[in-house]
Amino acid sequence: MNNDTRGLLIKDINEDWKLALDPENVFWGALPRSAEGGFMLPDDLLEMYNKNRDVLDKQMFDFRFGIDLNCIYIDPTDRCNADCPYCYIPPQIRKGGSQMTFEQLDTILYKIDAYFKAKNKKPVIVFHAAEPLLVKDILFKAIEKYHQSMLFGIQTNAILLEQSDVAFMKKYRIGVGVSLDSSDEDINNISRAAGQSGNFSSAIKALDWFDGYEGLNVICTVTKHNVNRLSELVEFLHSKRISCVLLNPVRTTSNQALKIKADDKEFYHALVGAVEKAMALTQETGQQIIVGNFTNIILAIISPMARRMMCDISPCGGGRTFVTITASGDILPCGEFTGFREFSGGNIFNTSIDEALDSPPFHKVRSRHVERISECSECGIRNICGSPCPAEMYGRGDLYKKAEFCEFYKDIIRYAFKLIAEDKVGLLLRKDSIEQMEFEYKLPS
Repeated sequence: MNNDTRGLLIKDINEDWKLALDPENVFWGALPRSAEGGFMLPDDLLEMYNKNRDVLDKQMFDFRFGIDLNCIYIDPTDRCNADCPYCYIPPQIRKGGSQMTFEQLDTILYKIDAYFKAKNKKPVIVFHAAEPLLVKDILFKAIEKYHQSMLFGIQTNAILLEQSDVAFMKKYRIGVGVSLDSSDEDINNISRAAGQSGNFSSAIKALDWFDGYEGLNVICTVTKHNVNRLSELVEFLHSKRISCVLLNPVRTTSNQALKIKADDKEFYHALVGAVEKAMALTQETGQQIIVGNFTNIILAIISPMARRMMCDISPCGGGRTFVTITASGDILPCGEFTGFREFSGGNIFNTSIDEALDSPPFHKVRSRHVERISECSECGIRNICGSPCPAEMYGRGDLYKKAEFCEFYKDIIRYAFKLIAEDKVGLLLRKDSIEQMEFEYKLPS
């Protein structure tokens, strides 16, 4: 739709609310229905839309297509001490892949440090992939060396985590993600398999050791095994003083992961229940817990350029706002491409970061945007959902296929608009996030 004929789409939120939305720049207004079921499109809303449209168009375009690298995921080892059925890293790599030496990691961080200092930016470095704590000695040594010029994060299954490690992470204010798929040990260990058991007992000990640490998030991968227990997990984590949990749908990059994907409608109802539970606990106790991936949807609506999870924009952040460096030095757009080394933009030991960003594989990933995806190009929520994820769809056989969870995204975004219309944003965002926001446009209630 060109700018001369473009206008606001009118969509249903529910029986109480209508939505006026420009899909191109996510300008929106929630419109209450009258007792007779009708609604009115206010003249001042249209005036505000016409006044702000060009500015919002440019902001959205720059946000979507600009390259503003700010985060680098480093996989210091390809190996893992677990065998999760949905892992996107091929088993042969997890069992016998490369591991970095300190000298290699130091070389990589030195190169990253120089790149970002030249841009006067402080990067986020996340140790990720298989299980980074298999080489925690070199990670901690590197963090001690570079902590003043970089912000660090670690994603772990916690199996190798010790109490002294937690003290180190708190000292250096490291962001930590602990993997836990259920508050029920048996259900968790089906997903988070490790030898004859799983990571449940280790993860619970870690939560107790962190004891309300603000830099801790819990990451749950939602499958058909745990989808009906999400509210229970939220309640359990709230009792452990966890302030943020991510209830992420399994990425079906591999056929094995596709087999345990939860049904879209079932996942939708389960996530709504989890969000409602989180809001109720926050209200009842004054101790906040949020569902981070749902919070990102709220941000995608009320402050699109402020969203943190860059999977849900189009094109995604892979090879644009973040990259992954594997244990052997390959530079990938995202860790989800670990099994597809044809997407390597070069090797960090002989390729510059700018060369990787400008490589044909990275351009190919960035070419996947909603305007090039059948159905998405005409979808009203295309720039809220983003139709993730390119690696997942490439694994399904077509990079330009619409999102695996398409129906789920349609439903959950409609629910997000409902909560916004009901003025519940204060329960869904971190308090410090709300304090930092300013209205760019607003009508009187």
